[in-house]
Amino acid sequence: MAKTERKKMPTERTSHWDSVYSTKGENEVSWFEVSPELSMALLAEAGATPASAIIDIGGGASRLVDTLIAAGQAHVSVLDLSASALDLARTRMPATDRVEWIMSDVTTWHPTRVYDIWHDRAAFHFLTAQADQKKYTEVMTQALAEGGKAVIGTFAPDGPEKCSGLEIARHDAGSLQAIFGTGFKLLATRRHDHTTPWGTVQKFQFSTFAKLG
Repeated sequence: MAKTERKKMPTERTSHWDSVYSTKGENEVSWFEVSPELSMALLAEAGATPASAIIDIGGGASRLVDTLIAAGQAHVSVLDLSASALDLARTRMPATDRVEWIMSDVTTWHPTRVYDIWHDRAAFHFLTAQADQKKYTEVMTQALAEGGKAVIGTFAPDGPEKCSGLEIARHDAGSLQAIFGTGFKLLATRRHDHTTPWGTVQKFQFSTFAKLG
């Protein structure tokens, strides 16, 4: 049976995202993807194998975990601060001990294992305060194995300034490198146009980093 880890979260953040996921359908949020093709491609480029331990940060109700498990992934953790989001994904999937559901704010999370790959599609850009960005970096450093890869997707500098009613921090590879510091090396970056369920195009950037020893 899938393991679920629950932590206490900042009430304001949790309440916001629980409200989003409990009042909107899966395809009624701007970040919805029918198939996580880009993330799967980037994970492969980062060296993911079926034996890799992967964590999806802010995974929510994303279909990435379904796709990874269907492809034979040995271990996937999905971290999100919304119980409603995790419940949507968990109830959609067959029970499996290859998935760990972690309800926590990433900035206050304490990893209990190490991962080969850290994946974050559109969670980091909600951290607008430098203190939260620093905590995120510290947690990512703790969670990744030496040589592990981090695939980070955010709104690009010419992307939206808000999402889900919240201010966001737009990034490119350079601004992410400045935040993550010398403990990480930029390996690759690319732009991506995401089309929302209602046809709007959002400008994203995806950057892949390696954790240095």
